[in-house]
Amino acid sequence: MDTIVKFGKKGKVKRAKAVEVQKLQEYGALAIDAKAALIQELIPLGLMHIVAVVEEEVVRLAGEKYQRNGIAGYDRWGKQQGSVFIQDQRIPIMYQRVRNGRTKKEVPLASYELFQKPTSGANEKLLKRVLYGLSCGDYRACSEAIPEALSMSPSTISRRYIAASEKKLRELRERKLDEYDIVALVMDGKAFGDDEIIISIGVTIKGEKVILGITQAASENASVCKDFLKSLINRGLKYEQGLLCVIDGAKGFRKAIDDVFGNHGVVQRCQWHKRENILKYLPKELQDTFKKKLQKAYRQEDYGDAKAAFLPIKKELRLLNESAVHSLEEGFEETLTAHRLNIHQELRRSFTTTNMIESINALVGQRTDKVDYWKNSNQKQRWVATALLDVEIRLNRVNGYRHLQELRYALQREIRRRTMKDGREEAVAA
Repeated sequence: MDTIVKFGKKGKVKRAKAVEVQKLQEYGALAIDAKAALIQELIPLGLMHIVAVVEEEVVRLAGEKYQRNGIAGYDRWGKQQGSVFIQDQRIPIMYQRVRNGRTKKEVPLASYELFQKPTSGANEKLLKRVLYGLSCGDYRACSEAIPEALSMSPSTISRRYIAASEKKLRELRERKLDEYDIVALVMDGKAFGDDEIIISIGVTIKGEKVILGITQAASENASVCKDFLKSLINRGLKYEQGLLCVIDGAKGFRKAIDDVFGNHGVVQRCQWHKRENILKYLPKELQDTFKKKLQKAYRQEDYGDAKAAFLPIKKELRLLNESAVHSLEEGFEETLTAHRLNIHQELRRSFTTTNMIESINALVGQRTDKVDYWKNSNQKQRWVATALLDVEIRLNRVNGYRHLQELRYALQREIRRRTMKDGREEAVAA
């Protein structure tokens, strides 16, 4: 029985018996394109099949060896070294050429030409390997070992990665959002070189996390954020039923939400960021004590109880550092939005901090932090989009997702309250 070479542990070469396979005649009903797609997934047995498929076409055109039972005028015309792709590796083979004796020209072999192109999913697999930490230069050593595989140069890998990641960026930019029933939106920025990529995550009414989009900016300024949110609306983001917008306190985010969503954007400031900002004003020996006090106050279930719990903390802070009190008071009410809306305690774990997007940024960092030199904007956005879409399929639903309908009702009540308040203020002004 024939043997095939394969690599065992520690790179040692060993020989194994070839697996018995069905004859290709049994697949005769398949079109050649279907054969190509199936066969190229077999490693290394696919190589045997490829040679057999090419020979099958040669027999159909020029007949069996030493027999003239093919198409009239077609002859076997010697063998030549060529190459075929199995997934994303090019393998050298010897293949039989066919000539048209009347025209004195070579007859192209359709099957051979099909196998000279990588399979449609090859770039996707290459993209994941590079994304997960393989450099272009080391790619061949880390890919499936196939005997006699031709080396893939770093430039070839780079070109194919660019093409695959460009497709991911286009997919994210053009993603239609009208099919998602979004109830909450979380925004944050992540630094890449001298720039920042602003990322937006949506939470559907079923608790699923969806990457809404990205934009690049020098900072989280209001103008950029406003244009970004408008672009999400242009792609179908629905906000009329209200959106709980979770942010870290950046003024650019806050103003953009007001300008674009108006009364329909209800802001929840991140309690973790607020706590950390306050602690910066205190001596190190007091930070741990006040950290526990602030956490305990935010854990109060009732809105009134939470506000009351902060009163003694303010008094203590005023004796230590007046600036710490100003830091606490700035945007304080928006850190208690979830309390005021009276949403379920489980949901508060998901929506009172920006941890949801911070954890996503950490996963993106695992895929992008190895890049130590960002050449241009396109490279940054390609890598981020590719990493985000790779992370997205692994995301779990938010804690307390069964109570998201309650959140929607609470948001609708808040919108009505704001609208009535605006109406009263306009009446007074008139």
